[in-house]
Amino acid sequence: MNYQKETLGTAPIGKLLFQLSLPTVVAQLINMLYNVVDRIYIGHIPNVGDFALTGVGVCMPIIMIVSAFAALVSSGGAPRASIFMGKKDLESANKTLGACLGLQILISITLTVILLIWNRAFLLAFGASENTILYATEYMRVYAIGTIFVQLTLGMNAFITAQGFTKVSMISVIVGAVTNIILDPILIYGFDMGVGGAALATIISQAVSCILIFSFLCSKRSILKIDLKNLVPIPKIVLPCIALGAATFIMQASESVISVCFNASLLDYGGDIAVGAMTILTSVMQFALLPSQGIAQGAQPILSFNYGARNVDRVKQTYKILRKVCLIYSVTIWALVMLFPSAFVSIFTPDAELITFASRALRIYFSGMVLFGIQIACQMTFVSLGNALSSVTVAVVRKFVLLLPLIYIMPHMISERTIGVYVAEPIADILAVAFTSILFAFQFKKAIKRIEVEK
Repeated sequence: MNYQKETLGTAPIGKLLFQLSLPTVVAQLINMLYNVVDRIYIGHIPNVGDFALTGVGVCMPIIMIVSAFAALVSSGGAPRASIFMGKKDLESANKTLGACLGLQILISITLTVILLIWNRAFLLAFGASENTILYATEYMRVYAIGTIFVQLTLGMNAFITAQGFTKVSMISVIVGAVTNIILDPILIYGFDMGVGGAALATIISQAVSCILIFSFLCSKRSILKIDLKNLVPIPKIVLPCIALGAATFIMQASESVISVCFNASLLDYGGDIAVGAMTILTSVMQFALLPSQGIAQGAQPILSFNYGARNVDRVKQTYKILRKVCLIYSVTIWALVMLFPSAFVSIFTPDAELITFASRALRIYFSGMVLFGIQIACQMTFVSLGNALSSVTVAVVRKFVLLLPLIYIMPHMISERTIGVYVAEPIADILAVAFTSILFAFQFKKAIKRIEVEK
């Protein structure tokens, strides 16, 4: 606990945010390599690369759901553990860790069974065609077996970050990513396993990261300790975590729903090339957002700990710095995509026709991201302060109230219907930033007044 008090509670915030965010950003970017590297290698498989890439793209809604369930537990559990540490209640923090771990194990087993039995039905519903279903099912059957490693790696790493040990979480991700990068060409090309080899490389890599994470949490260095007696997911412990993590779950799980809607609409209006382009667009979007999400995750321990310790000035200052950094980043990445779209697209495919089509679509799809740093900063601050209702509200409004209807409305308002589908994203992004900013202005003041009264 002295470590948290001396760093999270007193160190200069700008320097501290940099120290905590840098490893988290690196970890986020490298973690994305699990999917990006797979897609790069798959897209370059001789003769069938385009169909294989599209097939794996159809798998993404399911992969997003698996990640979302990890976030459901950990993105609420980790901030609550930080708040308890700020209150010097280490027993409650450890109980939170244990109960969240137990719940994630149960969720992992359930998801594995469901995906092994019904993966083909899901993939057909999610936009797979006769040309791509073979590749999609091959990838998904292998990936499903490693669901527990994905769940525990994503989930438990959040509790390492919550303690301020972001370098440790970064190393665990780096080791897994390097393993993935080495295994991909060996399994895909060397053993001629195709997309199944890419999936196998991913789950082996996640298993390696999982081992490192648990080695740390069971070591003397970790402030939070895994205790077998705490593994029972007691409702009074896990339900507040789930409530707080619901916003992140909705954001990630809704990506799956949105992806299905995008793929279905694009398949109708533009065929396989439009769906293939969407795979590339979402890959670029995810990769572009990860640094800002990493910065926000680096801020989470500072915000949560000082909120629990009732350090009002540090909470305010941390949010202001976080918002500024995230906004600068979102403006910068937006400018790069607007100027050099084909450079981003060509990473994923050598096909000239797909590069031309996707480059135009990327500019449109990405045009609303210029102010999105504000959305990320507000969203993470809501979660870090334990404001479950507000964090859920902004997630629901962006995805379900705005984006989902726009996917079906915009193609009827623009003559080129395929482009109309892509236009839905920037319109939803701009409106969501406006709504979130207004809500945050009111809720942040309430949160600050609450801890000022409690001091």
